[in-house]
Amino acid sequence: MSQPDNQIMQIAYVVDDLDRALEHWTKSMGIGPFFVMEGLEIVDPRYRGQPTDIDITIALGYSGSMCVELIRQNDDGPSVYRELLDRTGCGGFHHWGIGTEQFDEEVARYQSRGYDEVFTGKVAVGDRYAYMDTQEDLGGMIELIKLTPVVRELFGNLEAAATDWDGSDPVRRPE
Repeated sequence: MSQPDNQIMQIAYVVDDLDRALEHWTKSMGIGPFFVMEGLEIVDPRYRGQPTDIDITIALGYSGSMCVELIRQNDDGPSVYRELLDRTGCGGFHHWGIGTEQFDEEVARYQSRGYDEVFTGKVAVGDRYAYMDTQEDLGGMIELIKLTPVVRELFGNLEAAATDWDGSDPVRRPE
């Protein structure tokens, strides 16, 4: 992973049709390959302070050192993604991701500036995350991502796959 710590490393979009979005991003934007994680397992997810159960699929691809995340919510449960879908009818830009080793300190820093922690949990393939509601000031949320060696390796492998990508096998799903 080549992005420096505590800087934007990811831009994320909520989509209502993942296949259509993947086709757009790979063909029109030349970004890929995308790695799709169906039914992403989230440990102890909390939405606006309450336990929640959410079913999402994500796709991650790279453009240079920037990770592009596409998120499809597979159910109608309340979530930060459903908020955007309900507001726009089709999704769109959702958040910037910032990787940090000082996770708890960064969450506290955003809270001290008046930003609520609106979606938290731990991703089974990584570690903790926290969405901070910066929409009013920034037009989107900030996702703080706890950087660990496992998380760095995951994003590093995804970034490496995009280096010199020749356009073949644009969407990859684990078997």
